[in-house]
Amino acid sequence: MTHIYCVEDDCGIRELIACALTSGGYGVTGFTCGSELFQALEKGMPSMILLDIMLPGEDGIAILKKLKAHPIYKDVPVIMLTAKSSEIDKVNGLENGADDYMTKPFGIMELLSRIKAVLRRTAGSTAAPSSILRIETLTIDMERRCVFCGEREAILTFKEFELLSYLAKHRGSAISRDRLLEKVWGFQYEGETRTVDAHIKTLRQKLEAAGCTDFIQTVRGYGYKLL
Repeated sequence: MTHIYCVEDDCGIRELIACALTSGGYGVTGFTCGSELFQALEKGMPSMILLDIMLPGEDGIAILKKLKAHPIYKDVPVIMLTAKSSEIDKVNGLENGADDYMTKPFGIMELLSRIKAVLRRTAGSTAAPSSILRIETLTIDMERRCVFCGEREAILTFKEFELLSYLAKHRGSAISRDRLLEKVWGFQYEGETRTVDAHIKTLRQKLEAAGCTDFIQTVRGYGYKLL
């Protein structure tokens, strides 16, 4: 199901939007401020964000700028929802990366139509939610083949990325060195299990340098697992 995040501090408007989106076949989660939005983004990626401008704390434009500057969130489409109707306000939102701009009050049918249009226009520009693995502060983007610890990127080699991805997909399970050799290096690889140990060592160093510590645990005499 297409899931949409709605950042709107007015409870009545937020509930109205949520009801309309639900009836339109969308999943929806509402937030009252930017901090709540970014906490949710660390756990899951939406298909779209509806973002009010007048919010407590950071305003919508500041939040939009942070979204578009973030390597993971920058491609999520954003529709601004606001009571500001002047041309300069619309231009400010669009120039900072908004995909559309709606002025309150707006009709629910128009909102749903705009959402459909933006989703069609941006289809394929964002990574599918299933292609992104999140484990606490660690984010693994399978489609873009990049890894982040919070907002800091850990630059990995091809094999380091494959090794981390395999451990992440089997999080909590102890994986033997032989199995890692088979799955990451392939059946035809004739190297020794020390190859796995060497790659785990450099992988740990890079993750720790980026701010992710103690994610990979050694299973003595057997292999490794991701906590």
